[in-house]
Amino acid sequence: MIKSEYYIQEIHGPYESYDLGDFQLEEGGAIQNGKLAYVTFGELNKTKDNAILIPTWFSGTSKIMETYIGNGRALDPEKYFIIIVNQLGNGLSSSPHNTPAPLNMANFPKVRISDDVRAQHKLITEKFGIEELALVVGGSMGAQQTYEWAVRYPDMVKRAAPIAGTAKNTIHDFLYAETLIEAITSDLNWNEGNYQSCKDVSGGLKRHAKLWSVMGLSTEFYKQEAWRLFGVNSLNEFIYDFLEPLFCEMDPNALLWMAWKWQRGDVSRMTGGGLQEALGRIKAKVFVMPIDSDMFFPPKDCEDEQTLIPNSEFRVIKSICGHYALFGAEGTAYSEQIDKHLSELLAIKI
Repeated sequence: MIKSEYYIQEIHGPYESYDLGDFQLEEGGAIQNGKLAYVTFGELNKTKDNAILIPTWFSGTSKIMETYIGNGRALDPEKYFIIIVNQLGNGLSSSPHNTPAPLNMANFPKVRISDDVRAQHKLITEKFGIEELALVVGGSMGAQQTYEWAVRYPDMVKRAAPIAGTAKNTIHDFLYAETLIEAITSDLNWNEGNYQSCKDVSGGLKRHAKLWSVMGLSTEFYKQEAWRLFGVNSLNEFIYDFLEPLFCEMDPNALLWMAWKWQRGDVSRMTGGGLQEALGRIKAKVFVMPIDSDMFFPPKDCEDEQTLIPNSEFRVIKSICGHYALFGAEGTAYSEQIDKHLSELLAIKI
């Protein structure tokens, strides 16, 4: 293990930890004494039918997802019991840097989206006794987990809202993510994942950030100099004072293990490769919610899947921020769209 000054309660808390025990993985092996970091808002009602689950996205933790919650908003803790769960490998839950030898660092096992969802299922059923979810909602990799939930546990998920993500990752997106991986592993101090400090791999993390500056935003974002939405005044500040410092705090192995998982997100694994059959299993009312300027998960890719989902609707989010719209930098111009769609979804009687 290595010490992290980033994945701590003071930055990402408060959060709690749930003991998974020795958690078996789809790729083989297990995470020994596995942990899920999570946070809850609101109270579970007597019938335990007001629970909402929010999984996290690539590089993100439960802290950023808290910005989607608030009194009077769609995800209202006065009405719902909201659980945000950190995906395995994200730095707070069991991850390469915080797992004891011999499964630490480069020896951390490969984790799939299916493992995340099975671990979350264990948490909500065994810890809270929840047998149905009023809503599962997540963005990007959180959307991948949302789809996995809806297909794997169709009787449990009543509503689902995948935002800016697909049920089966595309070849194009796989290649995007591969460049992010190569940016880190090309660092001369990478040392096959057995570095002594995240700072050893700062060159690779900076290249990783630079790729996000190209792929994570839209061309219109730069035309309109919209970096000001992120509290900076120039292009250089956006890249060198926002994006690079953001990623340079993170653990390289965590980013790599999440990217490997992201590349292989695919609900059709449950049906022998049949995507239509897999999506046809879904019983939830689904709002598929792509971002119109997203280059990772463009609306057309999302719509192709939405047409295969019974009882689903296609709701496009408008933003100039591309995939990074998920951060909510546009304020109410973004959040009001999300709240409108989620409020309408939650109002539908199931």
